[in-house]
Amino acid sequence: MSDINFQRIRTNGIWMHVAEKGTGPLVVLLHGFPEFWYSWRHQITFLADNGYHVVAPDLRGCGDSDSPLNSSSYSILHLVGDIVGLLDHFGAQQAFVVGHDWGAVIGWCLSTFRPDRVKGFVSLCVPFYQRDPNNKTIESCRKVFGDDLYLCQFQEPGRAERAFARYDYLTVMKKFLLITKTDNLVAPLGMEIIDYLETPAILPPWITEEELQVYADKFQESGFTGGLNYYRAMDLNWELLAAWNGTKVTIPTKFIVGDKDIGFECNGTREYVTGGAFKRLVFNLEVVILDGHHFIHQEKAQEVSEEILSFISKVSGN
Repeated sequence: MSDINFQRIRTNGIWMHVAEKGTGPLVVLLHGFPEFWYSWRHQITFLADNGYHVVAPDLRGCGDSDSPLNSSSYSILHLVGDIVGLLDHFGAQQAFVVGHDWGAVIGWCLSTFRPDRVKGFVSLCVPFYQRDPNNKTIESCRKVFGDDLYLCQFQEPGRAERAFARYDYLTVMKKFLLITKTDNLVAPLGMEIIDYLETPAILPPWITEEELQVYADKFQESGFTGGLNYYRAMDLNWELLAAWNGTKVTIPTKFIVGDKDIGFECNGTREYVTGGAFKRLVFNLEVVILDGHHFIHQEKAQEVSEEILSFISKVSGN
């Protein structure tokens, strides 16, 4: 890890911390929640060793990047704007983009807002959905899952932060990064989601206590509010995305998901991805389903790295 370079760049009015390695065509890796650049530690080295300039930013509000206080500063327009500014900083008209979780959401929107800047996109775990013009995002979630779905609980400023504070940071990381059960998305009535999530007694083989401690130490420095503000801006995003109603994705795209991913198992997502509806919205799409869970880029690091490389090589004509 010592050969990864770090810097802070100015983009879209904030300072963004980035990890960087290698030379060649630009590949940008966008993390999710609760993560920062470190989640891509396996892919950074693999892709750099195969001839690519790899950049993994801490997204705004996360890691060592700036963390605006107001949740309205975490709209999808801000988040996509940050990445456009990052591409400009590195002098890249186009880049390959890989996103996981919230990073995938940003990648999908970047691919629809500015397809001219994306040579190819790899989404991990989050498929592309068109905006429901009749129901705001959180309203729709409440109708289906109730008020105690995790992202509904995250809406109230300070609520999740207070609940998280009842645990040490390492325990919070274990609860989120090692989540495996779909029903853990919705807490029982009157219970906070962090209390409902299990703390595994034994770690899976793909992550160590030392690696989890890296996450814990970083979030102890940054806090969770920046990451939680992504959820608090979801209804604002619904309003802002009205201009892109009906948009489809035309750039080359690959979707990678674990077959036991909590989102893939939930609310008809598996049928949506495998039944043809997904491909009617994303015209140039390859779907890969691996044996694994939500943090598939860490759990199956080598497989995911090779899938990303094969996609980039194919799009590049190599």
